[in-house]
Amino acid sequence: MENRLRSKNTNNPDVWTAVQHLQKAIAAGGVDPKLLALVHLRASQINSCSACVYASVAGGKKAGDTDERLHNVAAWREAPFYTDAERAALALAEAATRLQDGAQGVTDEIWEEVNVHFTEEEIGAINLEIALTNFFNRINRTIKEPAGKTWG
Repeated sequence: MENRLRSKNTNNPDVWTAVQHLQKAIAAGGVDPKLLALVHLRASQINSCSACVYASVAGGKKAGDTDERLHNVAAWREAPFYTDAERAALALAEAATRLQDGAQGVTDEIWEEVNVHFTEEEIGAINLEIALTNFFNRINRTIKEPAGKTWG
């Protein structure tokens, strides 16, 4: 796969400034970076974004997560490696990512479970992580960004 863009450095630095502000807001939410990497990974798997799958595995490892947990995110419901809080966040990531053609989206049940485990500030950060991941997944799929490459 070859990238369709020669240079991803747009002529509009405001785009990168905005992304950096979003990343700061996510970090300020107080959510464990390992959990954010899991959420990023699951949304990226759903969207088949190889560049973001690669990046989220690298980010998870950097945050101290294990290969065992990172490699089993696609089967998190059946795998014994995740806490109830992580499962709630992964369910939210899946539901918020799968909004296509009348999909149910985030149900009250999913939302209630997330509220059991996280504060509103943490939920805001997780939700923003999901949205930003989906943003980059769509850009990467459009331009055919290959795994192992980095933005910026």
